[in-house]
Amino acid sequence: MRVTQSMLSGNMLRNLSNSYTKMGELQNQITTGKKVNRPSDDPVVAMKGIALRSQLDKVEQFQRNLGEVHNLLDSSDDALDKVGSAMQRVNELMVQASSDTTTNDDRKKIESEISQIRTHIQNISNTKVGNKYIFSGTKTTTPLHDGTNYTNPSDPALMKSVEIEVFDGVKLKVNTNAIDVFNEIDVKLKEISDLMIAGNSSGSDYSPFLKDISDQMDSILTTRADIGARQNRAELMDNRLQSQNVIATKQMSENEDIDYEKSITEMITQESVHRAALSVGAKIIQPSLADFLR
Repeated sequence: MRVTQSMLSGNMLRNLSNSYTKMGELQNQITTGKKVNRPSDDPVVAMKGIALRSQLDKVEQFQRNLGEVHNLLDSSDDALDKVGSAMQRVNELMVQASSDTTTNDDRKKIESEISQIRTHIQNISNTKVGNKYIFSGTKTTTPLHDGTNYTNPSDPALMKSVEIEVFDGVKLKVNTNAIDVFNEIDVKLKEISDLMIAGNSSGSDYSPFLKDISDQMDSILTTRADIGARQNRAELMDNRLQSQNVIATKQMSENEDIDYEKSITEMITQESVHRAALSVGAKIIQPSLADFLR
């Protein structure tokens, strides 16, 4: 086979072009820090990267959902804490009202404060997070107390669970079914107010209320304990999601990110090879007869 000058020139140019392409790829990798900058660079790495990025996006969405869970549970617990403090004050007033040294006029003054506490608890029952009523079950746009009465406690919507997904197949209940607690407190406070307004009661008439108030405070604590258990579960899920975020991020980095030391070394090596190819090519392309005839 006869090797001509044009064949040598063509091979040299083709090899130089490949060398430029290789240096361009290495330069892009070093500039972007990524092994692939388009799917055609490495389809396998690109497809794996899409799957890992999708997994990371899902974890981040679950973390945002968990933030909403914390917000709702913390708001519910804080609201019931305020109710507990209000009932503690009612208990103090009942101890005072049950004393035989307290006059009916004194009890009417006590009734004025109890009436304010009752209104305060009604307002707490309508606590909102954003534009949602947190104690209204699935009827999140409807207040639990309409300003006159509480919503019908037997309404099934008030007892339904509002759940938020915090992991694949894992949902946490974020609402608190407290209609019975609020309604019972409201009924009892109204009975106390009516008795005091009547003005013909004695200390012994108020003693039974102390037991009722104690029972209601226990109900509040039981409800808060349930919220606390769900808050702990949310914390556990938060830790799990943080671990998943770290794992997914690490896998993405291992799949897509370059080893800078290795890539820079390859770039320097390729530049040396390219210079050597240019030097050899200059010697291969010898002057032709036409060059001497000019």
